[in-house]
Amino acid sequence: MKTVKTIGVKKVPKSTDVHVGARVRMRRAVLGKSQSWLGNAVGLTFQQIQKYEKGINRIGSSRLQQFANILNVPASFFFEDGPDAPSQRKAKGGDASITYMSEFISSKDGLALIKAFIRIEDKKLRRGIADLVGQIADRHEN
Repeated sequence: MKTVKTIGVKKVPKSTDVHVGARVRMRRAVLGKSQSWLGNAVGLTFQQIQKYEKGINRIGSSRLQQFANILNVPASFFFEDGPDAPSQRKAKGGDASITYMSEFISSKDGLALIKAFIRIEDKKLRRGIADLVGQIADRHEN
């Protein structure tokens, strides 16, 4: 029997791997830690952490437990609101807004916005900023 090699076929990451990686990135960023810091904590290079965070490489269960311990969250944290979470299956394939929100929160801009917003102590000012952003978004939708 002859083996057929596929050339130039790019491996596509599974949605759960991408989600788990994004949750690792989000938690690391919330703690203000670098990829190098996390890599050093588990004995990996920052490049390997990048691959995990992008979902290119799947995170094994023992490695995921290491991340959970280092990032001070339960292992289940990485699967919350994921594409195969029970709450997503109940919602007939999942709510795209939850996925979008999770991606935004774990993005560099989203995290920077949230961190800056949280530092604003005046509740009226925060409400005003939220209203302003809502108005701007409404204008750009139309």
